[in-house]
Amino acid sequence: MPAVPSHPGASRTRSWWGWGYTDAHPDDAECAAMGALLPGTLSRPLPIPRVTDLSIARPVVTPPPALAHLVTTEPAARAAHAMGKAYRDVIRALRGRPGRIPDLVARPTDNQQVADLLDWAGEHGVAVIPFGGGSSVVGGVEYRGDTHRAVLSLDLTSMNRVLEVDTASRSARIQAGALGPVLEDQLRPHGLTLRHFPQSFEFSTLGGWLATRAGGHYATGHTHIDDFAQSLHVVTPAGAGTSWRLPASGAGPSPDRLFLGSEGALGVITEAWMRLQERPRYKASTSVAFADFRQALDAVRAIAQSGLAPANCRLLDPGEALLSGASHDGSTVLVLGFESATIRVDDRLSDALDLARAHGGRGGAPTPDRDAPPDAAVSAWRSAFLRMPYLRDGLARMGAVVETFETAATWDRIPALVEAVRSEVGAAALKATGHPATVNCRLTHVYPDGAAPYFTVAVAGRPGDELGIWDDIKAAANDVLHRHRATITHHHAVGRDHRPGYDLQRPEPFALALRAAKNALDPHRILNPGVLID
Repeated sequence: MPAVPSHPGASRTRSWWGWGYTDAHPDDAECAAMGALLPGTLSRPLPIPRVTDLSIARPVVTPPPALAHLVTTEPAARAAHAMGKAYRDVIRALRGRPGRIPDLVARPTDNQQVADLLDWAGEHGVAVIPFGGGSSVVGGVEYRGDTHRAVLSLDLTSMNRVLEVDTASRSARIQAGALGPVLEDQLRPHGLTLRHFPQSFEFSTLGGWLATRAGGHYATGHTHIDDFAQSLHVVTPAGAGTSWRLPASGAGPSPDRLFLGSEGALGVITEAWMRLQERPRYKASTSVAFADFRQALDAVRAIAQSGLAPANCRLLDPGEALLSGASHDGSTVLVLGFESATIRVDDRLSDALDLARAHGGRGGAPTPDRDAPPDAAVSAWRSAFLRMPYLRDGLARMGAVVETFETAATWDRIPALVEAVRSEVGAAALKATGHPATVNCRLTHVYPDGAAPYFTVAVAGRPGDELGIWDDIKAAANDVLHRHRATITHHHAVGRDHRPGYDLQRPEPFALALRAAKNALDPHRILNPGVLID
């Protein structure tokens, strides 16, 4: 299972241009050391960008007195809300070209204030970009274009409280702006947990998870936030509404499904009743090595179809295992973990190990109880899991082009899909740069009928042309996914970067219905323009 970060310290400063905290960024020496591993990178890292070096225009609108206390025009706040945390965002900031910076940043504290801000924005032609933690890696929290008079970033992180806890139903009503650690800290006294830990846990919010259909902690079973959503409260320009709290319902199309994954284009999710669980008492984990990646795929499929439901079942190809420190001998590594609040899980782990070994796996001494430390490969993977986004930014400072993308496909397509990405995306990167690329793969989530491969591509870029190279690599990746009928995204959302693939993936009658919903709920077309639909 991923390591769960503690509540961030109040004294730590978030980076406006890159991932996470400023004090966790690689220093110049570490950046240079990483760059040395990719031939063709810069001799020294690009300087860390400063807000004071940006050209930030004066806001072209002024909020009315009744809303002025919710809004700031301070340059640093505006710059920090101009974009997300994708590679293209990081390199734009490093090159001093962050794109359109919002005129205003609003921080409402209740539902009525959200409604009032939407009313004012609609009357004055102001685009509204809902903003949680700002961790989007698909262009989901920025404004692109020039059709709106002004841009307002609607930051919900002041709406961060657990409002009610229903221990009988193991549910809680939570404001959508609660960051992961803030949410868990409020549930802990009740002995409950949402147990949804995406890699962005520290820096993303409940509302962001819901609006992007985020994938989290569990590698099998309850992988998406959808599984935990019991009821949503949504504020739209056309009005607000709350779905009923129900364990299940067959009453027509689900109203929640309209807004799950809607990325703020149809309305602003401000509260949600979420299904919770008891905090786990029993955990067991281990790693298994394979000499052959294809055999490892067969092992993971057998485990996914066994009904054992591991909490962690992440497969690292040799490159990914080397990068994370889980293996240094060219092995493919499977990281396995089980957890439960009520029963010991050692037997389930042993059964999963038997399946892995039957398909050529070796090693795998299980940790016998919750107090035992994980094995070395598991520990290395956990550390790398949280550190990786910081390292990506360090490589960006060295002029490297780094792209990460994930997908999902049925098991019959997985082997050919992985090979096609490795060969075709690698070839596209070589053609664009003249340098060989590293293309690594891991499985992050697995299902009885398929899996979610996650790819990392790294290659030395050309100074000043990093975005053009990134575009070429992205286009090649999207083409491979489409040809293999693999989804354009498993858990990173669509945003603006994945729109071409999403437009091809969705059925046209559904697109027609989505456009009609947009017209009905957002008649002034102010909500996150360009996301999902035009």
